[in-house]
Amino acid sequence: MKSFDNILFPIDLSESSERIVPYVRSVAEKYDAKIHMLFAARVFEYFAGIYVAPASIGAMQDDIVEGAEKAMNEFVETHFGDYPGETAAAVVSGDATEKIMEYIHSHVIDLIIMGTHGRKGLDKIIMGSVAERVVRTSPVPVMVVSPFKMVQ
Repeated sequence: MKSFDNILFPIDLSESSERIVPYVRSVAEKYDAKIHMLFAARVFEYFAGIYVAPASIGAMQDDIVEGAEKAMNEFVETHFGDYPGETAAAVVSGDATEKIMEYIHSHVIDLIIMGTHGRKGLDKIIMGSVAERVVRTSPVPVMVVSPFKMVQ
């Protein structure tokens, strides 16, 4: 049977991420796996082309990363503080799908467990689907959980 030693849990620090925690913990505990949590903050460099000062963009990006790091620490402590295995958490800047793929390769990830927002129509076209892109490009298995359609 396949062993999952390193599980990546990409999070968006929303209620959706919180609702997926039981799935991550269950699989991780079964395999005594290390849980890696990753948050990718969007990069706002593209605003420089519409007359927003680069210094303002950089300061805003720094504030977003700093706030995300604080929120990530709280998330890890709240949901994984009592996890008997190892955990790791990282906040990075950039496209979420690209950063997830980079993390997989640099940390020898065996499995990804992530949520989907279930966007449809125009919202999906505009926002895209990180989960969909990860499923299409991941070299490792991906478990996608819909946080709002779970059976209790």
